[in-house]
Formats: sequence, structure tokens, C-alpha cells
Amino acid sequence: MAPLIKWAALMLASAGLSAASPVQDMSSSLSKRAAWPNGPLVTSGRWIHDASGSNVTYAGANWPGAGETMLPEGLQYQSIESIVSRLKGIGMNAIRLTYAIQMIDEIYENGGNDITLQATLTKGLGATNGTTVLQQIISKNPSFSASTTRLQVFDAIAAECARQNVYVHLDNHISKAQWCCSTTDGNAWWGDVYFDVGNWTRGISYMADHGKAWPALVSMSLRNEPREPVGNSAAEATYNWQGWYQYVRQGSDAIHAANPNLLIFLSGLSYDTYLTPVTKGTALTPGTGVFSLNDFAGYSNKIVLELHNYQTTATSCSSLTSSLNSNGFSAMAADSALQIPVLMTEFGFKQDATTYQGVYSTCLASFLPSIKAGWMIWVVSGSYYIRNGGQDFEETWGLTTHDWTDWRSPAYVQDVLIPMIKATLA
Repeated sequence: MAPLIKWAALMLASAGLSAASPVQDMSSSLSKRAAWPNGPLVTSGRWIHDASGSNVTYAGANWPGAGETMLPEGLQYQSIESIVSRLKGIGMNAIRLTYAIQMIDEIYENGGNDITLQATLTKGLGATNGTTVLQQIISKNPSFSASTTRLQVFDAIAAECARQNVYVHLDNHISKAQWCCSTTDGNAWWGDVYFDVGNWTRGISYMADHGKAWPALVSMSLRNEPREPVGNSAAEATYNWQGWYQYVRQGSDAIHAANPNLLIFLSGLSYDTYLTPVTKGTALTPGTGVFSLNDFAGYSNKIVLELHNYQTTATSCSSLTSSLNSNGFSAMAADSALQIPVLMTEFGFKQDATTYQGVYSTCLASFLPSIKAGWMIWVVSGSYYIRNGGQDFEETWGLTTHDWTDWRSPAYVQDVLIPMIKATLA
């Protein structure tokens, strides 16, 4: 027995206490504290911390589930286990799982009951194709049946992510379930044609509450890519930073009230490409107020910023990184007036033999790990059930092939993506 441990045992014995129990209790306590995901996660300056105070960084991919079927994509080709395993196998630790508010609206309209796989696939794909895809999904995922509901599919993904220690980040991608995004799709901004503010707060609250049963769920975003609502004058009137602040505070309050354990991600304007007034502390125009974490009373250590970037034609890495810092990543710097975690929850490009060798891909692969910024690439999907009216739609930006059985660009995964994951999580 080491001298210090022996001395502690003797002191405990002299006090009439057992040496074994405190040691065992301490070991048990440490084990419990370290149990994945060791949450709830919180922010501290520019970092995300787990319950032990260790830094947590996301390195993952987007898994869409907000299309017309309102189901996570690809399940007619691969099992949930195989899809999660493919991402985990290259070192990824996070999935950004998207959903549509329409799914929750329909649950409320249906007396609190969710829609079955058979019903949602028939509605989204038609009776013939819906039945075919249903049988394919059940064949690849035999725990499902025609009466399995949409949320039960989300539950199964969350359970598999927990089994493989992969964080789930829920993203409200859109209100009306469809391909996103445009300024004229009726989903652009609060108050737009399909973007009812009351339904939105109800929907994100519902998912936050439902997600309490998911050990893997550690964060949620408020809304994907806020953008100018063209053709809707009432919504256009509030498309500014002052309006943004009103709505994100409202949404943040709703999520936190429903599930106080979650980190809450705030997206910027213009398709979530910049958050400059927030990170620089300038006026949230047309008003004079400024962003303050103190405005998120009782949960200021739960707020995270997210940005998207698709400057795929970039020709200079220095220019690209300068733009990224100006648009919000400067908040990760030690001398920033507002220090707060900033993640890139979408970036991507065509997955072919050469595009990954360009400035855009290689620059992000070095920049994001260099500042220890979390990220989720768009997109894992090799195909979609339906997109813009086209069924079994090919996704050339997908990490996987059309049938989700292999990497679409093995060279990118091996030469750039895996090293990027390792450097991010090192």
C-alpha cells in the first residue's frame, strides 16, 4: 500500500471509519460523473464543458429528417445501427438530426397521437411507392412495422446514438416539411406563411420535452437558416436584428423551460451566415439594444452560436478565414469582448474525386480544428426519399453513395475528413 493511502487508512481507522467504503464511494462517484455523456453540458467562455469540466467539441454530420415524409433519410437502404456505426467508425461524435414543425402540428391535430410509417410514407410518396419504401425500411430495420410512428424512428436513432456514444443535436430545420431553403418558401422568417410563431414555440418545446428520454440529446437549435422573407410584408417588417433578438429569446425560453439540461444554439441572419452584431456587441438594429447573455436569465451558460458557410468558390484561405472570423468566429478568440462557443453546423460541397482538394475544403479542414470549433458537415445522405418532387433523389453532396453502402468520395474521407476529425477532437 502506498504511504499516503496507508496513512489515510490509518486515520480513518482511528476515527472508527472503514477505509474501504470511502474509497469505493469515491470510485463509484467518479464512475457516475464520467458516465457518457457526462452532462448536462454547459458553456464557459468559448468552451463547452461536461459535468467534470472537460472540454467537449462536436465533430459530426447532418442527418436530414425534415422532408415531406418527416422521417430521417436512408432507412430503406441501411439500418439505423449501420448508419450511426459508419459515422462513429471514422471518429465522429455528433449528429445534427433535423425535423419539421409540421410533424408536431400533425400530432396535435391527431389528438396527441403521432402518424404511422405507413401513413406518412403513403402521404409523402403515394400509395405504391410509399408501400414499397415501407417494406424496404422494415426489411433493413426489422424492429419497425407499418404501425411504428415517426417519433419512434427518431427515438430509435437517439437510442442507437446513446449506445455508440454519439451526441444528438436536434435541429428545427423548417416548419412545412419540404426541402430547405429559399426566401420564398414560406418558411424563411418568423411570421412567414408557414412559420407561425405559436406553432414554432409549441413544436420546439414538444421536442425538447420528448427528448428528455434520450440520454444522447445534449443540444437543440432554435431554427435553421433565418433569411429574408420575400413576398410577405408582415414578416419582412421584422426581418432585422431587433426582431431576431425578440424571437430567439422567446424560443430559448421555451426550450429551457421544457428541458433545462440542453444547450441552445442561435443561428444568424442571411441563411445563418453572420452573427457580427452579436459577437461585436454592436446595436441590434433598428433598435439600440445589444446582445447580452444576461438576457437569458437563469441559463446564460446554455447559449451557443452557430454559423453556416458555403463559400465553395473561395480562392484564398486567408480571405475565407478572415470572413469567418468577422462573421462570428472571432468570439472564440481570447481577446473577444463576448466569449462564447461558435460551431459551424453546416458546410459542404460536391463529393467527387477532386472538389475536396480545393481551397474551400482544405481551408475549413485546417481552420476549424485550429480554433477547436465544433462542426457538422452537410450531409450524410446519399439520397432522399423525396426532394423537390423527385423521389429517390440523388444527393451528390452526400458523404455516402446513393444506397448509403459506401463513401461517395473515399479519398476525401481518408485524406481530409478523418484527419480533420482527429485534429478537432485531439
